[in-house]
Amino acid sequence: MRAKIFSLFVLLLLAPSSVFAARLYNPLGEGVTDIRTVIARIINAILSVTGSIALLMFIYGGFLFLISGGGENVKKGKEVMKWAVIGLAVIIGAYMLVSTVVTALESGTVT
Repeated sequence: MRAKIFSLFVLLLLAPSSVFAARLYNPLGEGVTDIRTVIARIINAILSVTGSIALLMFIYGGFLFLISGGGENVKKGKEVMKWAVIGLAVIIGAYMLVSTVVTALESGTVT
């Protein structure tokens, strides 16, 4: 028991010195201080997550369609896949719009 208390004491005594030796890195990338770049990265991350969710919904609709056995889940599976495709189209359109606006804000021209 004394050995556990002693090792805990030593660990707590030495832990702060190892923390102070660490170097902190900018999670947004080196030299990123512009708010437009930060907002653009946040929007791109959100669009990536929503695209993944739409893909999962498409897979879920296909799963419902396959295991339905001719019941009512066929219609439900088709509806889920239809709305997932519509969602993907909206997400791709939003990505194109955001990309164009961010490029225009960063460079001053639209390409």
